This record gives sequence, C-alpha cells and structure tokens, in this order.
Amino acid sequence: MTDAPGASEPQGSTGQPILDRLAFERLTQAHRRELKLHCYRMMGSLHEADDLVQDTFLKAWRGRSQFDGRGSPRGWLYTIATNSCLNAIKARSSAHRILEQPGRLPTEGRATGGPAAELAWLEPYPDSELPDLADGEPGPEARYETSEAVRLAFVAAIQLLPPRQRASLLLCDVLGWSALETAQLLGGTTASINSALQRARATLAMRYPQGRPVERSRPNREEGLLLERYMQAWQAANLDDLVELLREDAIYHMPPWRDWYRGRDAIHDFFKTVWGNFAGYRPVATRANGQPAVAVYARRHQEPEWRAHSLHVIEPADGGIASLTIYVGPLGPDLFGAFGLPPAWL
Repeated sequence: MTDAPGASEPQGSTGQPILDRLAFERLTQAHRRELKLHCYRMMGSLHEADDLVQDTFLKAWRGRSQFDGRGSPRGWLYTIATNSCLNAIKARSSAHRILEQPGRLPTEGRATGGPAAELAWLEPYPDSELPDLADGEPGPEARYETSEAVRLAFVAAIQLLPPRQRASLLLCDVLGWSALETAQLLGGTTASINSALQRARATLAMRYPQGRPVERSRPNREEGLLLERYMQAWQAANLDDLVELLREDAIYHMPPWRDWYRGRDAIHDFFKTVWGNFAGYRPVATRANGQPAVAVYARRHQEPEWRAHSLHVIEPADGGIASLTIYVGPLGPDLFGAFGLPPAWL
C-alpha cells in the first residue's frame, strides 16, 4: 500500500486500534482472488480487474476506520470493489466488452473486418487466477454454479446487461447474496434490486433459452483427448484434422477482428486463406475461464524464432468443439504474459 500506517492507528467505536497493517494484509490476501474475479466479471477485462483490485485495497486501507469489525470484512470489500467497478464503467467510453460486434452477420471466406482497435473486446481469464472453491463458493441463493459463472460465453452474455443490472445479477445469482444485502451495497430498495434482477434474467433468457448456459462436464479424459488432438493438428499444421474436431454448428470468434464464422465449412474456408502464412506452429496447453485453452507460437518463413501468435479458448461439447475463440494479433500475443508465458523463444 502506498499509504503506510503511521504511529497512530484509526480508532473504532471502542477506542481500540482497528485493522493494523498485518491484519489488513491478511484480509486482502484472503480475498484477493475472488475480488479480482468479481471485477473481471463486471468489467470483462483482466487488466482492468487487476487495477480495480488494487484500487479497492487502497480505498479500503484509507477508509479502514469505517470498518469496526462488527460486519463482514468480505462484504465490506465487495462493496468497495463493486462501486469502484460501477464508477470505472461510467468513466469509460463503452459500458461493456464484446466477443461479437452487435448486428454483424457471420463472415464467409476471407476475413475483411479487422482488427478493430476501437472496439472493447472481452478478455480471457487464466485459471491460475481463479479462487479456490473454499474462497469462491457461492451462497445458498446463487442460481449459477461456480464453473458456469466463469465461462467465457457467460461473461460475454452478462456484458450485455446495464452496469447496475450486471452488479445485481452477479451479487445475487452468482455470489448468492440476498436482495436485501445487495440493496444495502448498491443503494436503493429491495424492490428495485428484484426489478433489476428480473430484467437481467429476461435478457439472459434471450441468449439462453433454458435461462442458463448449457451445463458442461468437469474436465475429464474425453476433454483431455480432444485437447491433445487439437494441439497435434496445430503442431502438424494439418487443417483437415483441426476442422474435423469442430461440431457442424461450431462458432468461431477471432478478437480483435470483427469477423466471426458459423459452421464447420465456413470455418474451414476461412482457415484455408491464412493457414500457410507461417512456417510452423508450436502449441502450449493452458486453461482459461475454466475451459481448455492453448497458446500457439508461430515461426515465420526464413526466421528461427517462435513468437507468440494467438491464444485459443475452447468450448467442448459432445466430444467436439462447440465454440472456438482465438485471440489473434495484436490482442492475442499481449495476453501471453497474464498466462505466465514468454513472448518468444528460439
């Protein structure tokens, strides 16, 4: 913290010092990961989430005299973090981040719509930063499982919600807070929170006819084999083997390009236009948003160095790939550091 405590600590209502530096560090360490995930869900940005967690802890340290130990320290931190996110959203040009440009039809053939630096793109979230289940376990009123509420498609869907609806849904349906607790955090009445929840759930129902994402199985042997085959296809630069792993109705996004593709044939036709741009590919397994992911390095013709090329987030379903999101340049390579990966190697 930049504001280190001085010789005189703030006094609570009992006149005793509260939240000295060691106690505060223990508190922030215990809740850092779940607060970062909450900020990520609110913002759709890994980098903004990092900044907002630091901002939350700085505000908490400066305002620690307002916490007298009688309430929940976790709730106190969530209040600061959520309001920081709402203020940050209000201050930026776009209220939400996207995987797909609204109103844009799927492309056929060569990509022509990007990269679009002026659009705010939803970023992936490394599994290494996910909180332990003990820290992130939702309350009894939560409507979503932890594994559902971190998936890339779910985070993209809630980005469509106005900020206050988004916060209400995350606090109630993801974290399991009551409408009363959420009203105390966000301000307003319980009725206003229930109204916001009703509208938010209606919006998600348009994206999810069953009212929630299709439940996916936990990581298993079948998923592991699918990932292995996917990596082998890239390693061998075998486009036919790669496309064979896609479901017939697969969806492919490629941020920061506007273009997106629907269906195995359309995805194959696009990849055929770019497949020979590099001399070879080297995949590295990772995980993002609770899903299998791959970081791909590429080597250009006549160059010895393997450079960060793209970050792939895979949505498996029924033994195949239902959705494939590949973060390409310049956005993709910039994400490697957050996943603990070097930008290049020989």
